[in-house]
Amino acid sequence: QVQLVESGGGLVQPGGSLRLSCAASGLIFSINVMGWYRQSPGKERELVAVLTGGGTKYADSVKGRFTISKDSAKNTVYLQMTTLKPEDTAVYYCYLKDLDVVSTGYDYWGQGTQVTVSS
Repeated sequence: QVQLVESGGGLVQPGGSLRLSCAASGLIFSINVMGWYRQSPGKERELVAVLTGGGTKYADSVKGRFTISKDSAKNTVYLQMTTLKPEDTAVYYCYLKDLDVVSTGYDYWGQGTQVTVSS
């Protein structure tokens, strides 16, 4: 079982910055994908940014403003968010896909951290 603990959310003014962190712990075999999704009220959960074996993927709406990075030694992923807009307001969820020894994938989600962009 894998646990994901997020931190770094909060209230910020438009144009401001925040950095989210997500630390993974527990029985981790091989991280295949790790990153961030978000969900606003009345909307479906959407991909924000993820790191995969093939590279990095960003939502078009955050390209050039958000940067995802990872500290592999700490099993921690970060999301640096700059030039924040009110439409970035959402609950941000950390996501991890773990592959076991026979390449069966397991999906894990964090509890979510609220990001509110408002003046």
